[in-house]
Amino acid sequence: MFKINENYLKLPGSYLFSTIAKKVNAFTAANPDKEIIRLGIGDVTLPLCPKVIDALHSSVDEMADAKTFHGYAPDLGYEFLRNAIVEHDYQKRGAEIYADEIFVSDGAKSDSGNIGDIFSVDNKIAVCDPVYPVYVDTNAMAGRTGEYLVDQQKWSNVIYMPCTAETDFAPELPTETPDIIYLCFPNNPTGSTITKDELQRWVDYANKVGAVIIYDAAYEAYISEENVPHTIYECEGARTCAIELKSFSKNAGFTGTRLGYTVIPRDLKCGDVTLHHLWARRHGTKFNGAPYIIQRAGEAVFSEEGQKQTGEQIAYYMNNAKTILEGLKSAGYTVSGGVNAPYI
Repeated sequence: MFKINENYLKLPGSYLFSTIAKKVNAFTAANPDKEIIRLGIGDVTLPLCPKVIDALHSSVDEMADAKTFHGYAPDLGYEFLRNAIVEHDYQKRGAEIYADEIFVSDGAKSDSGNIGDIFSVDNKIAVCDPVYPVYVDTNAMAGRTGEYLVDQQKWSNVIYMPCTAETDFAPELPTETPDIIYLCFPNNPTGSTITKDELQRWVDYANKVGAVIIYDAAYEAYISEENVPHTIYECEGARTCAIELKSFSKNAGFTGTRLGYTVIPRDLKCGDVTLHHLWARRHGTKFNGAPYIIQRAGEAVFSEEGQKQTGEQIAYYMNNAKTILEGLKSAGYTVSGGVNAPYI
């Protein structure tokens, strides 16, 4: 008889976003006369910018012509998009990242869960607390997190790094040595960030103890302060210890079109094995890439006009955050965030 992955049975309840959606739907049904302000799920509200829409229309037309039709995308993603990412996301920040170290996918959320496939089940993870739930949930599904302790609402084999007001909602280096460290800056859900010098401490620590950092930089487009890094590869030594996740959902509103990428430098190794090779094998076998038309839309984001238009959208969301931040302050609440991320 077939068997199931019993790690799934350990998961408490349903996924956070599903729980929020059910609660909102129930409230809506019971209160049809109420207007609901939806702040529980980090979706966008503005449509895709005109430059992206133009790219979508143009690439759809290409797909209708036998001479310009595209079938399966290359495993790593199309070169035109990977080159644009290198030029605009890394070279201009002085980060040493190359096009063949970028893996285009259907989103950072997918990659943050799938990346665990290349790591042994007996690795111990460290996560910020609070944190985006996908990191812990997917490791629980893989069997890395031990048992769920209901009274503590924590897992027995996870290193939790508290992020509190006393630490400006940033984690301190753990006292117990982890194998895999999840960092998310700007942070979801606290909106906190750390400086380049502070991030360098994490890079130095990871290299010292032989850990790998999985760095979620999905919200980097919202950074407004000069001393906050946009990528972990601005730090010296990051190529030998860090994997970076990025998303077009946050910088360009692709939540409904799905596009992201993961960066794994060739210098990141476990013994003689490069993680780049392992992820290339996994990426190609369990294909989670994005279609040609979506990758062309992503390329349009990096055009001069695309940068202007998406920048205006980011400013819109940050103005919303400012309104909420100032409104809560004036109402007497103690609040933080809203400077380098649209989170309060």
